[in-house]
Amino acid sequence: MDAPSLLKQISPPLDSILAASLLSEFLDLERRFVLGDWEPATLNGGQFAEIAARIIYHMDAGNLNRRKSFDECLKYIEEDKGALSHAFPNRRASLHLCKALRTVYKLRSQRGAVHIDPDYSANELDSMFIVASARWIMSEILRIFWQGSTSVVANAIREIVRFQVPAVLSIDGRHLVLRTDCTVEEEILILLHNVGERGLSRSDLGKAIPKSPAATTLALQKLCSPEHRQVIQRADRSYLLSPNGQKRVQEELSNKLALK
Repeated sequence: MDAPSLLKQISPPLDSILAASLLSEFLDLERRFVLGDWEPATLNGGQFAEIAARIIYHMDAGNLNRRKSFDECLKYIEEDKGALSHAFPNRRASLHLCKALRTVYKLRSQRGAVHIDPDYSANELDSMFIVASARWIMSEILRIFWQGSTSVVANAIREIVRFQVPAVLSIDGRHLVLRTDCTVEEEILILLHNVGERGLSRSDLGKAIPKSPAATTLALQKLCSPEHRQVIQRADRSYLLSPNGQKRVQEELSNKLALK
């Protein structure tokens, strides 16, 4: 599942321009977070919240306004006196979304780069909160408006957050890690992170890694071993990252996902 395919599943009924903007902001948040770019990721949460508010307002009021302010959108949705009509498919869900969006928007606008002590910055925690909230908001919107099989929504979310890694060049069906300071193990992990749940065959990995076949095989065996379990092999014999591998990429290799 890639971004254009996902967009087709939610637009219509969502406005295509707003939906594409929401998805773009969401992927940018994920990209900045994984690359450790904490402060911009936090600030960009406000743009994500504004777009999401306009989408929910459109579906609730039946009025498309791509420039309506964040607060005006949410005030309409939150109105509970019966003076306004509400067409959002799930009234309770729309109110929950408003609460989440207000929290994201307020944190983005009011939270500064607060340093608790010389060894700790709140920016990373702020960014973690913003990204987790954006994932929940995006998941709710997909759950409500997804036009395809609902069983693939969770997979779609996992796939779209695996953005195209800047350090990986994909051309003519081949993937190549452009950095020259990675071990064979690291190249395997970065390549598998880049392709997501599609995985790669042993042949694909051999073509992608300009090292000896023996070195690639040894590294792959180590990553698949009971001691590490960072890569797993599926029934079709393709390889993909396990949660252990994903954790290692996020904690140890985020600096190598970008070009120098």
